[in-house]
Amino acid sequence: MKIINIDQLNIRDSLPSPKGVALAIVQMCRNDDISIHEITRLIQTDPTLSYRLIHRANLTRNTSRQISSVSDAVFHLGIQSVKQLALSFSLIDQYQQGNCKAFDYHQFWSHSLLMAIASEAFGNVIRISVREELFTCGLLARIGCLALATIYPQKYSEILGINDTHRSLIEKERQYLETDHNHMTVAMLVDAGFAMELIESVYYHEEPMESGFFEDSRSYQLTQLFHLAKHLADITILAESEYFEQTAELMLLAKRIGFQTKSFIDIVQNIIQEWKNWNSLLKISDTTTPCPQTITRTIEQFSGNNQNASSLRVLVIEDDPASRRLIEEILSNILGHTVFSAENGQQGLSLGLETMPHVVITDWIMPVMDGLELTRALRATDWGKNTYIIMLTGVEEEKLAKAFEIGVDDYITKPINIHTFRARLRAAWHHRRLQDSWQQNQMQLKQSVAELSTSNRKLEQAAHTDILTGLPNRRAGMEALSRAWSIASRTYQLIAAILIDIDYFKRINDSHGHAAGDVVLKAVAASIQNTARKGDFFCRIGGEEFLIICQDKKTNLRSTAIFAERLRQKIGSEYIDIHGKTVTVTISIGIALKEPYMQNEDQLIKAADKALYTAKDSGRNKIFCANGDHFFEPDPGDA
Repeated sequence: MKIINIDQLNIRDSLPSPKGVALAIVQMCRNDDISIHEITRLIQTDPTLSYRLIHRANLTRNTSRQISSVSDAVFHLGIQSVKQLALSFSLIDQYQQGNCKAFDYHQFWSHSLLMAIASEAFGNVIRISVREELFTCGLLARIGCLALATIYPQKYSEILGINDTHRSLIEKERQYLETDHNHMTVAMLVDAGFAMELIESVYYHEEPMESGFFEDSRSYQLTQLFHLAKHLADITILAESEYFEQTAELMLLAKRIGFQTKSFIDIVQNIIQEWKNWNSLLKISDTTTPCPQTITRTIEQFSGNNQNASSLRVLVIEDDPASRRLIEEILSNILGHTVFSAENGQQGLSLGLETMPHVVITDWIMPVMDGLELTRALRATDWGKNTYIIMLTGVEEEKLAKAFEIGVDDYITKPINIHTFRARLRAAWHHRRLQDSWQQNQMQLKQSVAELSTSNRKLEQAAHTDILTGLPNRRAGMEALSRAWSIASRTYQLIAAILIDIDYFKRINDSHGHAAGDVVLKAVAASIQNTARKGDFFCRIGGEEFLIICQDKKTNLRSTAIFAERLRQKIGSEYIDIHGKTVTVTISIGIALKEPYMQNEDQLIKAADKALYTAKDSGRNKIFCANGDHFFEPDPGDA
């Protein structure tokens, strides 16, 4: 996990940030000597913030005594939690709309709020962290998306508009912005003073498999908790036709971290209700989100579906009351299915969209919308394509061909025979079992694909990493150089290549052994990593040689030589411990800048290589620069 330094980005003024009282609280909390009394006096100047913090404190209190003052609320929540909550409330107030046209600000905050409430509720069951910390981490887990939408409103709109289902949002962000929302989130949480264990868990919450955390560790449990909270929040922005499949995955994730089905349903119901309350309190519009009862009903239907494999959800559409009651009686009391009923096709279609039945039993001839029209409408919906449709009819069998052409799966003639009815329902039950099996296989396939994708990414990373030093390897370096050369050619910017060689490295191996040589290589690599400037790319290209690629608007011979001299002096002044003995090493450096005669990056490397050998031939521990076929030592005064 690479941590972006917000100070280096020079975008702090553009990032989502607190204003007014919230900003004052954040700044005040940086003082270790700050008192609760001073914090309380500041909060009391903002009635809205005071109300929200008291409300929050009462939600989390463990006593029967109601909290009714700001001082009691601050004492109950703690200064750190007050700081984080003030930051969160301020961001919601300030960023409910913005300049990024394709970014749904209201949906973002509603989704974040549900994730916050779910994180706290789940954490309250498995007792993994402080409730206020989980709430705030959940609320800010995807704040990086808001940051990118704020910093790059037009570019981010274009990214959100890319219709490519094969690539994730993060992959698109990295391609077009060279960063992603998770890295931005981490930068902001670090800047706000969150604990690193929480930050790491938030960073990996979208892809927990990539974290590498041990399953018994607290970090692993936190990551899975945030992942589960995000999945629940994601369901609220899906089309209802996708609810059942995603609910199945939600239940599997819940079981993975120890939730029981019944208790989990109760928790989700409480989460959804509190989500609605908080939406109202923070004035977050949730008009685009589905009815909470629909979400919990889907979870109940899924769990009921798994608890009683022989039970079906059956929708009966019949305009004759007597016939409808008879069918309901047979289905419910005799055959043991869950029954929903409607008087005509239009009512049935509406009820079907809400209940998503496994089987639809519809009369052929009905007012408003008949059975054939209903069948056409059902087959036009995503969930209706796989619903088993049985037609009730008294017409001759030769007329049924039209019904089967439209999409009917089976038929039952009136008057209804219970034994025939049971047989028809058994066929529907087998159809549903096949669907469940297919869905489970699809879920397993998705999981396998996700795991394979993670493995491939890790293999790709390993293929570009030097095992000994942890730096990028030669392959990664040559790819980076090729990209830098291409950019420099398009923008007419300068690019510099710095080749570094450890002097007399063979003597170290001969005198102290190859293990000592490895220690030296690691030490030099660490010095390069700690000395390199923002924008520099560095790697080990083999043996005792390293490459640094310098490319930014300020790159020139003088600045590159000054940096190289600083690196030479740093490495030459460090003491390296080898088996209790300290040794020092020096380096020789060759520098080359992109010149007009050069056709490709290979010529740049060759020029730097010749400058390096000139430095070695001149006595080592020196820096030489290339200028065409001429090689010279830069003026020590400049360096």
